[in-house]
Amino acid sequence: MTVASAALLLFLILDPLGNIPVFLSMLRRLPPHRQRIVLAREMLIALAVLMLFLWGGKYALELMRLRQESVSIAGGIILFLIGIRMIFPSPQGLMGEIPDGEPFIVPMAIPLVAGPSGMAAVMLMGSTEPDRLGEWSLALLIAWGATATILFSSTWLYKLLGIRALTALERLMGMLLVAISVQMLLDGIAGYFTSVAGPAG
Repeated sequence: MTVASAALLLFLILDPLGNIPVFLSMLRRLPPHRQRIVLAREMLIALAVLMLFLWGGKYALELMRLRQESVSIAGGIILFLIGIRMIFPSPQGLMGEIPDGEPFIVPMAIPLVAGPSGMAAVMLMGSTEPDRLGEWSLALLIAWGATATILFSSTWLYKLLGIRALTALERLMGMLLVAISVQMLLDGIAGYFTSVAGPAG
């Protein structure tokens, strides 16, 4: 996987277009200057969480004695479910009901930006090829930067594109995410059978 493909994968997982209506509904009660402060704070928290999982994922897997194939399969399943919900959203939205008041960590930073699928993806990257942590960090920064740019422009994009166009784009991203999740699942299964057949052979 190249840096560009990893950044694209993480960008799809972070789903900034799908988060625009949710973020606008959570921030609309706050003054404009406070909205940007809250959004910047939540994005930085999400980045810190994802970086923590990227750099510490290998040690967490070793501590829990989990195989990389298990994380790949679990990540594929989570991505598949997120992708399906992006294609067929529920009335409550992708993450269910949204609490009132100024958001802090939950639900904007976690799980809307740094969700289970993103954590699993960066953990898998960091544990599979730990010698490329610098490249994965760059990919994460690119995806996070693109996500932050879109979310900071959410009001303008919402007015420009409208809810129908945003919904169509989110569903397209959901279809891509489903395809990527199936590939992750197949890679995990193939890796498991290869590791089992290796010692036996």
